[in-house]
Amino acid sequence: SGKSTTLAAMINQINESRRCNIVTIEDPIEFVHQDKQSIVSQREVGLDTESFTAGLKYVLRQAPDVILIGEMRDVETMNVALQASETGHLVFSTVHTPSCAETLDRIVNMFPPHDKPMVAMRLSVSLRGVVSQKLVPRADGTGRVAAVEVMICTPTVSKLIEEARFGQLYQAIAEGGYWGMQTMNQCLLRYYRAGLITEEDALAAAGNITELRQLIRRPA
Repeated sequence: SGKSTTLAAMINQINESRRCNIVTIEDPIEFVHQDKQSIVSQREVGLDTESFTAGLKYVLRQAPDVILIGEMRDVETMNVALQASETGHLVFSTVHTPSCAETLDRIVNMFPPHDKPMVAMRLSVSLRGVVSQKLVPRADGTGRVAAVEVMICTPTVSKLIEEARFGQLYQAIAEGGYWGMQTMNQCLLRYYRAGLITEEDALAAAGNITELRQLIRRPA
């Protein structure tokens, strides 16, 4: 779905614009970053560290400003990532989920029942945003375009996360255009109306097919 490319672009943006210490833990390293404004240290699971968790614990002793964890696959990695964000580090990572709301649901539900309320509360404080993306074929056949759902942690969104009301996040995202939010369907509709993608491919990538079909049928 292009997650690695998006993360690499975000790290590159920081590297070009800020003086800071960036550390990545990846499996494998897909994009090699040269030092620009920042100092970038990349570690590969299996070569430089035995696991994401072990690498993360080591990395935290290096006083990084920005940390990229290629993927959060287990509770321990998520826990250490949360601790890192709570101690002032900017943390980027990926989770295999089809939407922003389901990302939150997946993270919280990976923890034991007695830990879930605390994890939801911790996320509501430290999380800044979630981007969910799918690569959709271009209508002219010249490759693919990234369709993105964007959730920004406004006070409203953070409150929903704290109370684990993930089912209500979709509506908050749909109504959050002012803050730069959009649902996957809103993005797909915009691409379709701009002629970037076909109706068939838009519907194939839709989070909610019925809703997108109705949006397409409505006059622009």
